[in-house]
Amino acid sequence: MFIWWQAAIMGVVQGITEFLPISSTAHLMLTAQLLDIPQTDFSKSFEIIIQFGSILAVLSLYFKKIFNWEAIKKLFVAFLPTAIIGLGLYKIVKTYLLGNSVIAAWALLVGGILIIIFEYRYRSNNKEGIDSLSKLSYAKCLVIGIFQSLAIVPGVSRSAATIIGGLGLGLKRSFIAEFSFLLAIPTMAAATGLDLLKSADSFSKDDLGVLLVGFVVSYFVAILVIKWLVSYLRRFDFIPFGVYRVIIGLLLLLYLF
Repeated sequence: MFIWWQAAIMGVVQGITEFLPISSTAHLMLTAQLLDIPQTDFSKSFEIIIQFGSILAVLSLYFKKIFNWEAIKKLFVAFLPTAIIGLGLYKIVKTYLLGNSVIAAWALLVGGILIIIFEYRYRSNNKEGIDSLSKLSYAKCLVIGIFQSLAIVPGVSRSAATIIGGLGLGLKRSFIAEFSFLLAIPTMAAATGLDLLKSADSFSKDDLGVLLVGFVVSYFVAILVIKWLVSYLRRFDFIPFGVYRVIIGLLLLLYLF
């Protein structure tokens, strides 16, 4: 069972890693192992539900950009692939993928290598490209959504998949980063809502308190990380994160095998 300080640490990890291209799911799994938190149905639900704190962080920072009809339509189209795949594979993901350290380790390693290769090839994309919703077609929204759906695999970063997919389609780095933040709202809200619908009846009062701690901590940490990442992406690329992923993936594989 969780205790409050473990929930707080998990909330910090969630808030830091959700919007960075390093995979929040993989880091929550690794943190749970380091804190000796058993992989139960509740611990898996906890890792999904505290994402709601990150959702509210985006809402707090981008409230005006979200609630306009053009943004809603294009975010809906981009969300569709994840909605279809996530709903269809929910049981498989929660039963076989969440908590699987081997899959997460390989995804971290391979994903890191791909990020490094991609960034060396598309460095110029930071200066030119699509920089507004009005220039973003529905077809490209759908492709970005397909990229995001890759994050159903633990260790595949949702933000990295979305941002790199957008860069490959010709979107400006700062714009696709913000679009990724906005796209996180329906994506994580749906994941949280689906898990609550299927699991809420099994939660105790103590479980709800632990969830609240993780939620609040992830909210405040995510606000700081989003602000920092937007500033970072105006000047730098994802190569340091790719190197970090490779190192963590290799260390985890060495530990496991």
